[in-house]
Amino acid sequence: MGLTASVLAIDAGNSKTDVAVVAPDGNVLATARGGGFRPPAVGVEAAVDALADTVTRAYRAAGVTTAAHVSACLANADLPVEEEQLAAALHARAWGDSVDVRNDTFAILRAGVAEPRGVAVVCGAGINCVGMRPDGRTARFPALGRLSGDWGGGWGLAEEAVWHAARAEDGRGGPTALTHTLPAHFGLPTMYALIESLHLEHIPPSRRHELTPVLFATATEGDPVARTIVDRLAREVATMATVALTRLHLLEEETPVLLGGGVLTAGHNQLDDQVRDLLAARAPKAVPRVVSARPVLGAALLGLDRLGAGAEVREKVRSHFTAG
Repeated sequence: MGLTASVLAIDAGNSKTDVAVVAPDGNVLATARGGGFRPPAVGVEAAVDALADTVTRAYRAAGVTTAAHVSACLANADLPVEEEQLAAALHARAWGDSVDVRNDTFAILRAGVAEPRGVAVVCGAGINCVGMRPDGRTARFPALGRLSGDWGGGWGLAEEAVWHAARAEDGRGGPTALTHTLPAHFGLPTMYALIESLHLEHIPPSRRHELTPVLFATATEGDPVARTIVDRLAREVATMATVALTRLHLLEEETPVLLGGGVLTAGHNQLDDQVRDLLAARAPKAVPRVVSARPVLGAALLGLDRLGAGAEVREKVRSHFTAG
């Protein structure tokens, strides 16, 4: 007991939450993991209640009850007004003297760079892109799906694959091996059977994302339609990154472009090669690389940035999460 926490770092995604308690010297006093953070599904208060359980376990393990600053990178904090609402809810819990809430994509970006400077594109269930400069300027998108002009992400790719396969089977579209590979994944003989099973929820809606790896496998086998979908995703990733770099006036400077999320970190050669080729043409000074560090590291570093921590402190935190 008697320890003082500098930063309570929270990275809360749709499927899991990671929390870290960081001391002023950069030592990580404790970590904890909890379930997903989904305010749209359960409401803000219920979502923060679930978050509280993970924070309480981390504080108890660290032997502290509060921190100088709470740095929370949260899924579903897509608009500034949502960040403000969530920041108020977290501040009311008195977990720290001050609170910053950002979209969880910022955690992935900060985890992958030595200073708060660069662009990150994340493609998991959905797709998002953010950028930042050390002076506090940021670039971001609403990331609300088709409503805000987005295309891509695991759910969108699965939907696109089903659309093409359905039209191929009934004659409205050209042939594609997806008509066989998609239903076969669920042990079904035809696209009609798959459509019926999805519509009647004999296959739970939560399993639709399983079709995204099938799409990539079919593309790897050379199917032209599947490859076209993958190429479209590569264009979308490169476009988002280039727009963010342009907004931040970073096109003329060597700048890291971090790629994160399950789709962009899975090692799909066609997608990876296309993204790199497109960035080389549109933003030649961009330096793309995959982020492997845990996003909670990014949340911790953002908190230390806010407190003006020195390089040695930041490096100690980074070493904790990247060792081994």
